[in-house]
Amino acid sequence: MVFSSQLFLFYFLPLSLLAYYAAPRPARHLILTLFSYVFYGWANPLFTVLMFASTLLDYVCGLAMAQQWGAAWRRPIQTLPAGGPRTRGQKAALIVSICANLALLGFFKYFNFAVDSYDALISAAGLDPLRLDLWLRVTLPLGISFYTFQSMSYSIDVYRGDARAIRNFTDFFCYVSMFPQLVAGPIIRFQDVADQLRERDHTLVKFARGVAFVCLGLGKKVLIANPCGKVADVAFGAVGVGLVDAWTGVVSYAFQIYFDFSAYSDMAIGLGLMFGFAFAKNFDSPYRSSSFTEFWRRWHLSLSTWLRDNLYIPLGGNRKGESRTYLNLAVVMLLGGLWHGASWNFVIWGGIHGGLLAVERAFGKDSLYRRLPAPLRIGATFVILLFTWVFFRAADLPAALRYCGSMLGIGQPPAAAGLLGGLMFKPYYLLMLGLAAGLVWLAPQTWDFTRRMSWPRTAWALAVFGLAIAALTTQSFNPFIYFIF
Repeated sequence: MVFSSQLFLFYFLPLSLLAYYAAPRPARHLILTLFSYVFYGWANPLFTVLMFASTLLDYVCGLAMAQQWGAAWRRPIQTLPAGGPRTRGQKAALIVSICANLALLGFFKYFNFAVDSYDALISAAGLDPLRLDLWLRVTLPLGISFYTFQSMSYSIDVYRGDARAIRNFTDFFCYVSMFPQLVAGPIIRFQDVADQLRERDHTLVKFARGVAFVCLGLGKKVLIANPCGKVADVAFGAVGVGLVDAWTGVVSYAFQIYFDFSAYSDMAIGLGLMFGFAFAKNFDSPYRSSSFTEFWRRWHLSLSTWLRDNLYIPLGGNRKGESRTYLNLAVVMLLGGLWHGASWNFVIWGGIHGGLLAVERAFGKDSLYRRLPAPLRIGATFVILLFTWVFFRAADLPAALRYCGSMLGIGQPPAAAGLLGGLMFKPYYLLMLGLAAGLVWLAPQTWDFTRRMSWPRTAWALAVFGLAIAALTTQSFNPFIYFIF
C-alpha cells in the first residue's frame, strides 16, 4: 500500500482518522498502532512479526537502561544524566539494542549482496562459488532501513540522557510503527517526539496544514515524479543512448528521485499533523545548493542528522585533526551509501560524495570555486550531482560507466538509440520536466507554502489534489522508489 493509491486515500486513511478521533484519548495510540501494522503488513504479514520483535527488544532495552525492574517498576522514570556514569547493565542494554538492530538490518538487507559478491570474487579467482542463492534468497522487508534506525535512536537517546525511557508499551510501539513515516521516513528521532507521545494538541489549524501537505505531496508525486520517472526508465533501460538522451534521462531521474522522496516526506509530515504530530522538515531545496556540503544540509535532513550525531561525531568528527576528519567523512558517506542499497553502485555513490565533501573541506572558503558567482556554483554543483545520480540509478557498475561515457560523448550509441527520442520527448513529458525545473529553482518549499494557510492557498492545494487524482486514474506507473531502500 502506497500513499499515492486510491486504496490508501479513499479507504485506509479516512477509516484510520475516523477510528482515531472516535476513540478516547488513552486508546488513540493503540488505534494508530493497529492501523500501522495493517498498513505495514499489507504487502506481507510476516514483515510485521519482524518489526514487532525489533520493537519489543528496544522497549526492553530502554527499560533496562532506566532500571525499571521489580520493585522499581512503578518508580517515576528519570532522564539519565547527560555525560554521567553508566552501569554495566545500562551499557549492555545499549550494546544489545544496537547490535540486534544492525544484525537484523545486515542480514535482511545485505545477505544476498554479500553472497553474490563472495561468489563473484571466488569465480574470478578460478574457484567454485558457494551458490547459496540456489537454496536461500532473503526477501528485503519494506522500510527496514528506516525503522531500525528509528528504533535505535530511542536506545541511543535514552542512554545519552537526551530523552527518558517510556514505560507505556503502546506509546513506544506507536512511535516505531506510525504508518505516516514507517516505510520511507523521515527518520524521527525519539527525543523530537517524546513529549508529543505523552501529550500533544489536536487543532483544526494543524489538521488543515496537514491536509495541504498531503495534497501538494500527492501532486508532486503523481504529476511530476511519475512522468520524470518514465523518461528516466527509458534512458537507463536502453542498451545505449546518445548525448542529448543521456543528459535528458539523468536530469529526469534527478527530478524523479527528488520529487518522489520529498513528496513522500511531505505526505508523511502532513499525515503526522492530521494525527497531532509535528515532524521536522526533511528537504530544504537541495538543488539550490552551491556546494556538496550545503547539499547534505538540505537533502534528506533526518538521515544526515542521524549519521552526523550517531556516527560522524562518535568517530571524532572534526576534533582529531584534518586527516582524521577526511577519514570520518569518507567512512560516514560510504556507510550512508551502503545504507541506501545493497550494491557496489551505492557504495561508489557514497564514496564519491565523501570524496567531494573532503575536497571542499580541504580547499575551504578560499578556493577558486567559492569565488564564482552563486548561480554558477549552483549550476556546477547540480551538474556534478547528475553524474553521481548515475551510479545511484544504473543497474550495475558497467552500466553506470557506459552511461557516464554517453554523457561525455564517449562511445558510439547503437543505431536503435535514435528511436528513443520518440519515447522521451513527448510534449507532456517535456512540459513536466520544465515544470519540475521551475519548482526546483523558483518555487517555495511545501513547508514554507503551508506555514500560513489562506483561502487562495487552500484552493490551490485542493486543485492540485484534484489534478493528481484525475491523473492517478489514468496511470499504471506509480512506484515510490524509496520503498526499496
